[in-house]
Amino acid sequence: QVQLVESGGGLVQAEGSLRLSCASSGRSFSRANIGWFRQAPGKERQFAAAITWNGGSTYYADSVKGRFTISRDNAKNTVYLQMNSLKPEDTAVYYCAAAWRLFSSSDYYTREYLYDYWGQGTQVTVSS
Repeated sequence: QVQLVESGGGLVQAEGSLRLSCASSGRSFSRANIGWFRQAPGKERQFAAAITWNGGSTYYADSVKGRFTISRDNAKNTVYLQMNSLKPEDTAVYYCAAAWRLFSSSDYYTREYLYDYWGQGTQVTVSS
């Protein structure tokens, strides 16, 4: 059984910063590819960022590229999402997800149905 727990969400003003954490227990977290997805009110859940199991590659949605940075510390079983220059349109529930399968293309990291386990989400609200 794998548990993913997100934390670090909250209310922040536009242009502010937050750092989200995704902590895991159980199965070998260090071998999992991790994705961050977000769901804004009334919208479908969308890909935000992903990192390979060894941290060697990272991927970002165009909407967050240059503002968000994903990283991981496998010794702490934790993945981080540093969010800078936040905008009101970044307001959403942010979820982390884990996948142990190998992705042969960067496009696969954006597909939520390929992830095996999900956290419960953390709310991020950006005020204008």
